[in-house]
Amino acid sequence: MDLSGTSIGVVGALKAFPLRSAAKRLADRGARVHRGLPRGTTMAVFCRSLLSRLGPGEIEGRVAAARESAAELRSESGLMRLIGLSTTAAPGTLPQQSLLDQSGLSETSLDMLALFDAFEHDRAPFSFRDLILAKKYAGLIASGAGWHDIARSLHAVGPVGSLTALTLEARGERILALDAHSLAELDGQRLLPLPEQDDEAEDYFSHAEVAEQAGLFAEAATLYAHCAAIDPSDATAPFNEGNCRRELGELDAALLAYAVSLKRDPAFVESWFNCAGVLRDLGRIEAARTHLRRAIEIDPAYADAVYNLAALDYDTNNLPDAAAGWRRYLELDDTSDWARRARAGIALVAQIRSQAG
Repeated sequence: MDLSGTSIGVVGALKAFPLRSAAKRLADRGARVHRGLPRGTTMAVFCRSLLSRLGPGEIEGRVAAARESAAELRSESGLMRLIGLSTTAAPGTLPQQSLLDQSGLSETSLDMLALFDAFEHDRAPFSFRDLILAKKYAGLIASGAGWHDIARSLHAVGPVGSLTALTLEARGERILALDAHSLAELDGQRLLPLPEQDDEAEDYFSHAEVAEQAGLFAEAATLYAHCAAIDPSDATAPFNEGNCRRELGELDAALLAYAVSLKRDPAFVESWFNCAGVLRDLGRIEAARTHLRRAIEIDPAYADAVYNLAALDYDTNNLPDAAAGWRRYLELDDTSDWARRARAGIALVAQIRSQAG
């Protein structure tokens, strides 16, 4: 499948294979891959590893945010099928509404379970086996289980279609399988787990995110640098390192990190933008202007870049371009505080030019 122009953001660590292996396959099909969901992401992939790290509320929040910014959401198995590493056992024929009506699952539960590979398909049309599973999951939820409990219990299981022959039972946060011989947890020896490989880079990345959120920018920068060194295809880790270096006032180191990010992905628009900010702080105005123009060239609707370029033109007394830039900004955003500032900037330029005669 040709994926030219697709920008794929991966949230969490892939369980079945390292991200860099997936990135290579996807690059061969014309796609770009990032950890997280940077600007311009067109497909968001949610990994099953999140189930062991995050609670249901936080995951649902991340999924909701992704739906606003990405055109398409995929599960981990959905990504594997997309690049030919996995096939669907049975073709789907059931639309989503039919599955909802016949199973009794809520739309949210169905969406989350599908996104975390609790069915043979991660999207409609679904198969008859998916319908059987949906009815079983609805029964578990009626017994007090949540979609997160179900998905977490299933994530280490082989083909989920094998569960259709078992009776599932909720015991607190555990989902148990009952057959004619015994009762066992789903991740026990009865079912074959998916082969897994540790992604050391993702471990560093996860710890770095926690450190950055806590304001421990030096520790976060070091961890992001380790991540970047382990996975030479990853442009997000050096971008994040650059952000942390900038917070620490290490502007030259930040520039170097952004340069690594842009070398790995020349279309990473946020790297161009943030690098422009550092260049401006260092007094390298023309270089900052070039980087902002490049960001706008990649993403003409990037309002922040349009505003900052106009502000840079104003600071360097390039008044006509500043006013034109702020007018362009107002085409993208005419309601925020920044829009108010843009209007004030246009008025100030008009006043200065009027006074100059």
